[in-house]
Amino acid sequence: MRDPQNPLLTPWTGPYGLPPFSRLEPAHYLPAFETALAEARAEIEAIANAETPATFDNTVAALELSGERLTRVASTFFNLTSANTSPDLQAIERELAPKLARHASETLLNQALFARIERLWETRDRLDLDMEQARVLERYYAMFQRAGAGLDADDRARMSVITQELAVLGTRFSQNILADEAAYHLVLEGEEDLAGLPSFLREAAAEAAEERGLSGRHVITLSRSLIEPFLQFSTRRDLREHAFKAWSARGENGGDTDNREIIARTLALRRERAQLLGHENFADYKLDDSMAKTPEAVRDLLESMWTHALTKARDEAQTLQELAAQDGDNIEIAPWDWRFYAERARQRDHAIDEADLKPYLQLDSMIEAAFDTATRLFGLTFEEQRGLDLYHPDVRAFSVRDRDGKDIGLFLGDYFARAPKRSGAWMSAFRKQQKLAGDILPIIVNVMNFAKAPKGQQTLLTFDDAHTLFHEFGHALHGLLSNVTHPVLSGTSVSRDFVELPSQLYEHWLDQPEILQRFAVHVETGEPMPDDLLERVLAARTFNSGFETVEYLASALFDLDAHTAPAEMTDVTALESGTLTRLDMPAQIAMRHRPTHFAHVFSGENYASGYYSYMWSEVMDADAFTAFEEAGDIFDPGTAARLLAHIYSTGGRQDPKDAYIAFRGALPNTSALLKKRGFA
Repeated sequence: MRDPQNPLLTPWTGPYGLPPFSRLEPAHYLPAFETALAEARAEIEAIANAETPATFDNTVAALELSGERLTRVASTFFNLTSANTSPDLQAIERELAPKLARHASETLLNQALFARIERLWETRDRLDLDMEQARVLERYYAMFQRAGAGLDADDRARMSVITQELAVLGTRFSQNILADEAAYHLVLEGEEDLAGLPSFLREAAAEAAEERGLSGRHVITLSRSLIEPFLQFSTRRDLREHAFKAWSARGENGGDTDNREIIARTLALRRERAQLLGHENFADYKLDDSMAKTPEAVRDLLESMWTHALTKARDEAQTLQELAAQDGDNIEIAPWDWRFYAERARQRDHAIDEADLKPYLQLDSMIEAAFDTATRLFGLTFEEQRGLDLYHPDVRAFSVRDRDGKDIGLFLGDYFARAPKRSGAWMSAFRKQQKLAGDILPIIVNVMNFAKAPKGQQTLLTFDDAHTLFHEFGHALHGLLSNVTHPVLSGTSVSRDFVELPSQLYEHWLDQPEILQRFAVHVETGEPMPDDLLERVLAARTFNSGFETVEYLASALFDLDAHTAPAEMTDVTALESGTLTRLDMPAQIAMRHRPTHFAHVFSGENYASGYYSYMWSEVMDADAFTAFEEAGDIFDPGTAARLLAHIYSTGGRQDPKDAYIAFRGALPNTSALLKKRGFA
C-alpha cells in the first residue's frame, strides 16, 4: 500500500519532475523499494500470464512500460549513493543489492514471459514492425537469452544465485574504495611540506582541509584533481611517494576494505556464468554483444597500439631520467616521480607551466565553452535555473532547449570533489528520454571531482580537467539529444564500445583555437590566452602520450587477461603481475587503474571485459572529427546534422556499425588514431 507520507511514492510535481530531494530521508528508501518491487512483480506476472496471444504491444511494449515506479526510485537512490552518499545509504545499498538482482533474475528467467518473447522473435518477419520496434524486440530477445532464460531449470536457478552474489560483491567493492579514499589525507605541515606547490594547488589544499575540519592547514586527498597536481609539482619526493602509494593501494590495505578476495570470487562467478551459457570465458560472453565481437579482435587492437606506445614511453622515460641527472637528482625515476619530471620537461620543451596555464581555464568559462559548442553544432541553448530543490548546494541546473525553443531536458552539473562522493567523473540520468509513456524529457547529470576554490574565488582547471568536462558533457548530450520511443534504446543505451564515441569526439572541440581564443580568458584580467601560449598548448597535445597510452593499455589488457584466464587463475596479485610481466611494463609507470580500485571493471559489469572500449571508440572519434576537418569547418552544418541524426539522437535504434557508416560512409581504421596520439 502506498504510504502518503513517503515522498518517493507520491507524484513528483515540482519543476521538471525532479525528485523532492530536500524531503528525502534514508528511512524512505526501503519501504519505497518494497512497494515498487511488488508493483513491478505484479506487472511482470500479468504480462507473462496473459491469456491473449503475444503481440509486440501486449508483451514487449508492456514490459517497457512496467516498473515505472521502481525505475524512478532506483535512479534517485543510486545517483545519490554515487554522488552524495552516507553510512545510512550505504547500509541500504548493501541490503538492496541481492533483492534487486533477484528481481532482475526472476524477470529475465521467467519462462512464461520468455516463451512469449521467443514466439515474437520466431515470427518477427510477419509482425510488421517498424525499424525501432524490430530493434527493441532484438534487444529483448538477446537480453533474455544472455541472462539464461533458455537454460534448463537447474542452470537457471544457478544463474539466479550467481547474479545475486555478483551484485553484492560489486557493491562491496565500490564501497571499499570509497572507504579507503575517505580514510586517507596527507596533512602538509608548514612551508617545507608545501615546497613547489603553486598558489592554485595550495588554495585547493586549504579548501580540502577546511572541509575536513582542519581550518588553516593544507590537505591532499585521493581525489585525482588534488593528488595528480601534487605529484606534478611537489619537490618533496618523500611526500610524493607517500601519497602515490596510498593512491595506488586503494582496496589493497588488508582488513574489511580489502578487495582482493572480492575480485577472485567475482572472476570465478563470471566465468561460471559464461560457461553455463556456452562461452569459453567471460570475455567471450561479454564481447559477443559488442562491436568488437571477440576477445581476439580486442587484443589485436590493444597490442598493436601497445607496440607504438611502449616505444614512445621508453623514450620519454629516458628524457626524464636525463633531466633528473641534470638537476643533480641521483635517483631512478619511479612512478611517483614521473609527473614531476614530466612537468619539468614540458616547461623546458614547450615553455608551458601549468601554473601559468590554469588562470585561463576557469571552470565557469569551460562550462560556457561546452555549452556554446553544443549551440553551434546542434542549436541548443542552456539557461541556468536557480532555486530548484537539488541534492547538494554545489549542484547547478540548466534547462536545455532545441533550436526551435522547445524544452528537451534538464542538465545538472555536480563539479566539485567531496568526501561522500566516489572518485572519478561520470554521466548518469535521473530520468531517461522516451515517448512510449508520453513525451518524457531526460534529466541528465554530470558528476566530477574538481578541487573547489576557496569561497569567493574562481575554480581553475588543468587542461586535462577541461578535457574531462568536455568528455562528460559529450555523454550528457548523448542523453539529452536522445530522440527515441522506447526506453531500452534511450540515450547511452548502446554497446559499451560505442558509448564512448559521443564523449571522446566532443573533446576534440576543446582543442580548437576557435574555442580557446574565445573562452580561455585570464581569471584576473579577462584577457584571452596569448597566441604564443595557445600555440604552445596545442603543439604539446601529444606530449607525454607514451606514458598516458601505456598506463591506459596496461589496465585494458589486464581486464582482458583476467576475464580470459583459466578457471584456476583468480588470484589478483598473480594476474596483475602476469599481465605486467608479459607486457614488459616500464617500471617507471603504473597502471591507470590497479585491479583493487578498478571500479570500471569490478564495481559492476558495464566495463568488465570492456575497458578497451575507450580506445575502440577513439579509433572512431579520431576519424569522425576528420569529417569536420574535411568539410573545412569544425561546425559544418551538414556534418553536424548527420552527427545528430546518426550518433547523438539515435540511441540504440541502430546497430552501432550501421550508425557509424550512416554518419561517415565507412568504418574507420587506426591511422587517424595513430596521428592523434602522436605515433605517426
